Amino acid sequence: MAQSQRNSLDFETPIIELEAKIEELRNFSMTTQVDLSDQIEKLIERCNEKKKAIFSKLTPWQRVLTARHPRRPLTSDYVQFMIDDFVEIYGDRSFRDDPSILTGFGKIGGHRVLVVGHRKGKDTAEKLACYFGCSHPEGYRKALLKMKLAEKFDVPIVTLINTPGAYPGLGAEERGQAFVIAKNLMEMARLRVPVVCAVIGEGGSGGALGIGVGNRILMLEHSYYSVISPEGCAAILWKSSDFRERAAEILKLTAEDLRGFGIVDEIVPEPLGGAHREPLRAAGALKEAFVRNLRELSKMTGEELIEDRYSKLKRMGVYREQATPELAHV
Repeated sequence: MAQSQRNSLDFETPIIELEAKIEELRNFSMTTQVDLSDQIEKLIERCNEKKKAIFSKLTPWQRVLTARHPRRPLTSDYVQFMIDDFVEIYGDRSFRDDPSILTGFGKIGGHRVLVVGHRKGKDTAEKLACYFGCSHPEGYRKALLKMKLAEKFDVPIVTLINTPGAYPGLGAEERGQAFVIAKNLMEMARLRVPVVCAVIGEGGSGGALGIGVGNRILMLEHSYYSVISPEGCAAILWKSSDFRERAAEILKLTAEDLRGFGIVDEIVPEPLGGAHREPLRAAGALKEAFVRNLRELSKMTGEELIEDRYSKLKRMGVYREQATPELAHV
């Protein structure tokens, strides 16, 4: 079985079948010297139509599955594709280096930047070392230390969010997981340099927020951002993960939902069929969004950046109270 078929999602099956047929015709044409360009072109057109039809109507749960796709580009891929002269830096100067948080300096579109991102790992050994993208307190301390260093040298910050959530183990709690994340929220809110954050896959709860306070919040089209995973929500509300699809609907975790709430500023479009099909094009779109937002934010002073960030946070979750008739006299 081909690699793409092994890693495909159920709703991608019609696309995979057409892609396999296209590859088969291309190989046959090359080996036999028979011109099949017309037939191949028609199949490519059908395949693109099928991608558009499927990916334009994904359910919230299918968005979650796409965000977790085994071949979806990771932070390390985006760093490779987008960042020039990248130099990784390590450690939290307190406990250890957490490999699930990647930090380093580089350049993007001519801007010097600090890159901070969740690292899930590529192979089994790296995934285990990174706890599948679930960071420990030392990871968030590491991120904040590098952010403060960037602020000292007036270097903008870009973050790449891709985590199911912060690591929930006993050791992490003993070392102050909740406190460290809360401190990151406070300190990121008052950084005097531009901060642009992007959800590239999973945006899970406090683990995402720990590097997610910025002047601009971007989301890739098929990523998700939520206070809890659909499985976790279903386990709490219905005592069974069988209701995860229903949970995904009520959580309102898609990019469109969150832009409507004012939580997300911009949705970065993905290539037809998802970022996992054309990682380079996905990186190009994300790079353009980063550069454009950095250019706009670079015109602000430190105080203006803080106020911009604070105003953005204050606008989230705004509501109006009105007394009900039976309580109006109280």
